Amino acid sequence: MGWQWSAACGADAAPFFRIFNPVLQSKKFDPKGEYIKKYVPELKNLTAKEIHTPWLLNEDILKKANIVLGKNYPYPIIDLKKAREKALLAFRKIRKKK
Repeated sequence: MGWQWSAACGADAAPFFRIFNPVLQSKKFDPKGEYIKKYVPELKNLTAKEIHTPWLLNEDILKKANIVLGKNYPYPIIDLKKAREKALLAFRKIRKKK
């Protein structure tokens, strides 16, 4: 079950509230954005500071990097903060049932 541990979806001894944030993981393990630039070439013109959250950048930076949100790079599918809150609520409900 190593892949499940890596994906944070398997049996785990960690507390129930460990919910991985892909942006924080990206900043921690790919601080320069090298992996992103290799596999998401649309973002290759962003700096290491900008590359992890392009949807938060101002229009001038996006234009300079030739990025048009919703056209050549998608908007986020979910709000990570809201998704975390929803997951924590679901975990709390499960714990109460036990």
